[in-house]
Amino acid sequence: MVSALLLRARQNGRATRYLDRPNINCWALSSLTKPSLGRPGYSKTQNFSTLQPRLQANLDRTRNIGIIAHIDAGKTTTTERMLYYSGFTRRIGDVDEGSTVTDFLPAERARGITIQSAAITFHWPPGESNDATHHDPQAPKSASSHLVNLIDTPGHADFTFEVLRSLRILDGAVCILDGVAGVEAQTEQVWHQASTYNIPRIVYVNKLDRDGAAFGRTVREVASRLGGWPAVCQIPWFEGGNGSFVGVADAVNLRGLRWGGGDGKSVKTFNLQELDEADSQLAQELRRARIALVELLSEHDDMIVEKFFECEEDHLLVSSADILDSLRRCLLGGSGRKIIPIFAGASFRNIGVQPLLDNVVDLLPSPQETPDPEVSIGGVKGGLRRLLSGDLLVEQKEKAVPKGKQKKKSAIVADSRSAIKQLHGCGLAFKVVNDAKRGVLVYVRVYSGSLDRGSLLYNTNLNVSERAPRLLRMYANDAVEAESISEGQIGVVVGLKHARTGDTLVACTTNKQVPPEPLNTLQLRPIDVPPPVFFASVEPHSLSEEKRMHESLALLLREDPSLHVSIDEDSGQTLLSGMGELHLEIARDRLINDLKAKATMGPIEISYRECPLGTSGPVTKIFDREIAGRKGKAGCTALVEPFDPETSLPPDPTALSIDIANGNQIIILAPELQIETNKKGLEESPILPSGLDVEAVRSALQNGCLAALARGPQFTFPMHNTRVTLTLNPTAHIFGNDTTSASLSAAARLATSTALSNLLSNPASASATPGTCLMEPLMNVIISIDEASLGAVVHDISSSRGGHIVSLDEDIPITSTDLSTPNTETVDPDLDLPPIDPAKVYAPPDPFQSSTVVGALSSSDSGNRPRTITAKVPLKEMVGYLKHLRSLSAGRGTFVMSVDRFEKMSPPRQKAVLTELRGGY
Repeated sequence: MVSALLLRARQNGRATRYLDRPNINCWALSSLTKPSLGRPGYSKTQNFSTLQPRLQANLDRTRNIGIIAHIDAGKTTTTERMLYYSGFTRRIGDVDEGSTVTDFLPAERARGITIQSAAITFHWPPGESNDATHHDPQAPKSASSHLVNLIDTPGHADFTFEVLRSLRILDGAVCILDGVAGVEAQTEQVWHQASTYNIPRIVYVNKLDRDGAAFGRTVREVASRLGGWPAVCQIPWFEGGNGSFVGVADAVNLRGLRWGGGDGKSVKTFNLQELDEADSQLAQELRRARIALVELLSEHDDMIVEKFFECEEDHLLVSSADILDSLRRCLLGGSGRKIIPIFAGASFRNIGVQPLLDNVVDLLPSPQETPDPEVSIGGVKGGLRRLLSGDLLVEQKEKAVPKGKQKKKSAIVADSRSAIKQLHGCGLAFKVVNDAKRGVLVYVRVYSGSLDRGSLLYNTNLNVSERAPRLLRMYANDAVEAESISEGQIGVVVGLKHARTGDTLVACTTNKQVPPEPLNTLQLRPIDVPPPVFFASVEPHSLSEEKRMHESLALLLREDPSLHVSIDEDSGQTLLSGMGELHLEIARDRLINDLKAKATMGPIEISYRECPLGTSGPVTKIFDREIAGRKGKAGCTALVEPFDPETSLPPDPTALSIDIANGNQIIILAPELQIETNKKGLEESPILPSGLDVEAVRSALQNGCLAALARGPQFTFPMHNTRVTLTLNPTAHIFGNDTTSASLSAAARLATSTALSNLLSNPASASATPGTCLMEPLMNVIISIDEASLGAVVHDISSSRGGHIVSLDEDIPITSTDLSTPNTETVDPDLDLPPIDPAKVYAPPDPFQSSTVVGALSSSDSGNRPRTITAKVPLKEMVGYLKHLRSLSAGRGTFVMSVDRFEKMSPPRQKAVLTELRGGY
């Protein structure tokens, strides 16, 4: 009886699948037909035993989508409802209880936030996918079952790379907004990141059940902050106009949906006439919403204009199918500023999720409808579909053939088709996870053909081949074995030892170690890694643990390429850098708790420098000692003085060498060596003893000087801005065969060290000695904020942090997109368009909204204008600055920095730094 009702509703060609019976709908009915077996929370019968045959479904019925938003907007909560209503789970997980499916890491459940993106697959609407079934052409796409590959992404700015690599392989996205907070900082960032990949997005305004929720204000913020025209497809239904949130009014289908509480499966539907009786105010607002929607679509789509005239210019008579088609065309195609479909709900109260899923299927694209994926092959860039058709390969082969040996066009085309036939599958590795039970899991999105179990996968980035012993389809932390991963699908390859994030994996029909040329150079567009902005030191508990620590760090970096590891040459510290404090905190937990590395993470140590304040005077030293059992004797004269690269003297043409290393200049003078050049072009000197040539003398003196400059005389920091003049007198400093390279190096080191010490106490001088002073690294910092935060940030940099502002908006503004994607060729196209006036945007009135809200919003839009500050700030003041910047700019500020130069400290600042380094004494 239940299935018959459902079948009859579909056969009747209804625009949606709601039944006329007021308290029963197909969502509830279809869920009743599925048994609930297996461990708690999972419907084993529906998912694990029957999903595998369905994975061969038509690509038209596949959706690869992601959930993106600011932290705490309700991404994971919405995902849990999607899994529940699709029949994947039989209970609703709770973020606060730590019982969600996609947040399965202990750190995620402890903090109540998403840290690692999770992939999961389900069907919407629930039921078997049957390609042979013929549906009414007027019925929406959501009338038939679709395979949905969903990725729940983090919202915290520290994990922006996790969002980036997920967006890289998605076909569409659902952007969730907090109905109280509106468009928040991280929302803007991920929105612009999605724009760089040209990903169609719909907006879901969540948490409308909370006090202070303002759907209309949020819609206007979408226009002003996200730079698109909001197409309001649903408006919220508040009891009595200003009471509790009970449902939504659908402007596409002209009806009201009222949820009856509980688990959200009981929904009562109202047509427009019934809505007039139930809530006349809402019905009138729904008519205004439909008129605004049709008017907006008519500005972007000519076909809806024709439909509008066919309906005698009545906005209400335009069919819902025509509006859905128009929305889809506007969302997927065209150029310039696009429209943004907006939907309403309250996921925690189980309101609005099922219609959202319907619109995911109806509006977002299938893998075949996405732009042609970017590839490069043999130095030629183009689209993957062009490659598969043979056109791109013909272009590549024509460029590869040398001039004068051009092949006939027909021969090149035949060769290209032959090469394409050997391409069995092509996929992008977008994520690597080190699982304690399953080993290394490489998440792959397949763009062409299929990757089969046991096939040989060639990594075109690393030029290595690896066998794929197992393939999995992931359901958050659970997995199902798969025979192959077909085109348009997302799966996991187990056991690959070398694959990294962003690598292209190619499978060929020949199954050889190396694919034929030029397929061995085929690469999909890689995933750009944002630069790190926060640093910390990592130290092993003992020397015996150092190797184990570096092995664990290598595993950590393979999982998360946004982490960077470097060795400070001066202090020998291992430095771990990431996107923020929470990012490094999670990395420390993974390193110590999961990877079992015995190490400690501490604060970064700034590598300061010393510089001379005056001249030391010439110092001559004779080294006379045995070195490795052999007598060594040599001498050298050293002179130390300040060095300024900008005002340095012209080079001395008689000098043996003039080199600049580590910010210091080393001049070697040997006027009496009588250097000559032989027939081979080598320098010789008759004065030097046998076994010692001119190049050896030059290298020995320079290495000895560099060793002495590595440690300053007063503060033990390396020397900087120092000029050392070494003079070698063959008569006084060379002692026959006793003078070797090692003795010359030791003599140079001894003379330079003594000259540096004379800066502090020169026994031959009765006057005050010049001494040395500390230098600190000065960073070139570029900060991106909004107009409203400009004053606070400038004041903080100038007064509290000892920096100085170089310019405002003189360079190209660096938006959050630019910070996350260094590739300057891919920027958000909407950023160059003029801002949208929120007063021209339709938005329903909010409860308790005053008449001045819209005007105030328009006047305040100038505060959202992006501004760029270029400043020079000491590195010490930038440690931990990201957190402070976010507090100053309401979370919207971002920055990048690089070392500009070392600068002398003022005496008060030097005293404060030395006091801190000495532990407060």
